[in-house]
Amino acid sequence: MAEGRGITRRSLLRAGLAATAAGLVLPAAACAPGPVADAITVAGGEQGGFYLEFATLLAQSLERHGVTRHGSTIETGGSVDNMARISSGAATLGISLADAAANALTAPSSAGLPMPAGPAPSSAATPKLVALARVYENYVHCLVRKDGGIAAVADLAGRAVAMGAPGAGTSFTARRLLETAGVAVREEALGLNQGLAALRAGSVEALFWSGGVPTAAVAAAANQTGLRLIDLSPLIVPTRTRFGEYYERVLVPAGAYEGIPSTWTVGAANLLLCRDDLSPDAVRATVDLLLTRGSELVPSTSLGVQFLSPETLINTAGIPLHPAATAAYRDFHG
Repeated sequence: MAEGRGITRRSLLRAGLAATAAGLVLPAAACAPGPVADAITVAGGEQGGFYLEFATLLAQSLERHGVTRHGSTIETGGSVDNMARISSGAATLGISLADAAANALTAPSSAGLPMPAGPAPSSAATPKLVALARVYENYVHCLVRKDGGIAAVADLAGRAVAMGAPGAGTSFTARRLLETAGVAVREEALGLNQGLAALRAGSVEALFWSGGVPTAAVAAAANQTGLRLIDLSPLIVPTRTRFGEYYERVLVPAGAYEGIPSTWTVGAANLLLCRDDLSPDAVRATVDLLLTRGSELVPSTSLGVQFLSPETLINTAGIPLHPAATAAYRDFHG
């Protein structure tokens, strides 16, 4: 897994996708006589964050290109909430951090995934979570006030820290990082917008958030309040050793947020998930869209964060792919 990854501009992404798609047949969805699904619902995240932006763009694209008659999104708490909604059938697709998804697959009860109502089915009949693609890189933000006297993770000991909304993958990753660092904090279950408000008001002294760069809500807060990012990169190697190779070193570039210099932090893959009983036609049409229409799915606020490269979509951090997704990638790459 490469380290020291930076940012590429959206124009380069579009050029790369165009070059890759040149000479290809149109995706299956474009050739189909009609939609392969009546409705597809994508579980996203909080307002002001990349999850909800991406989910909205994906739902719109699925409908526009005839994959579904009705594409919609759900505002959620984040990764764990999304997996619960997919598992229960409330959502068709959803986004999750790879580390949280891996934990859900190995210990469903700890991830909060609901069981279907009624008599418990046999394990063979219970739908399982699987991946469709790695869709983009996630950047773990540890935000503090410039005037708060906090310069490193160790300085968080004993302080009130916004750890993410209930159901957020941010909380899962942040706890792993703090556990690795040996730092105990006073956890506050606050999501992005509530956490930023609390940070401005001084009722918390730090905020963890996982998202793309720049995250719109963080950018707005940085314009109003002097903020800094804590360098989390020293925790990457020990966290990988302890919990698995889901984490890598990534750079939040200078200029992403007003007044915040370039800062190294922890990156983790974001995966698009579904249940393994989702129809093969719907899966293949969705993957074809990701492979050939990726430039439509980049939020307008993005600086370009390794979005939707045909070469990396298949790298789902060990999370099993839906069989129809595997077949679609095999056909695409040969």
